[in-house]
Order: sequence, then structure tokens, then C-alpha cells
Amino acid sequence: MTELSPQLLSFIAVVAIWTIPWKGVALWKAAKRKEMWWFIALLIINTVGILEILYIFIVSEWKNRKEKVD
Repeated sequence: MTELSPQLLSFIAVVAIWTIPWKGVALWKAAKRKEMWWFIALLIINTVGILEILYIFIVSEWKNRKEKVD
């Protein structure tokens, strides 16, 4: 079995520390809004926080504004 270099392990740790909070907030918002398909997509697709950030700041905010107008 090949050993992982310390640099690779550090990179993986940094990515995990960056991704986990974004994923948690995005999943929480999707669950709170009862958006099952977003929840599933956010849970399964790993985009290193990009999809999660887009959901938090664009999709959920856009839907909030739309709901206030209705």
C-alpha cells in the first residue's frame, strides 16, 4: 500500500475543514426549506463547497425574495 505524503494529507485536511461547514449550513437550509432534491444533491455531490456556497447565497436568497413578493 502506498503511503500518502504529508503535503497531500495537509491538503485533504484543509479541504475537509473548508467543506464541512459549508455543507452543513447548506444542508440545514435545504432541510429547513423542505427542498428534498437540493438536500440530496448537496449531500451526494462533492464540489469542495462551491455548490453549497451557491445554494446558500444565491438559490435560497432568491427564493426568499420571491416568497416575500408573493
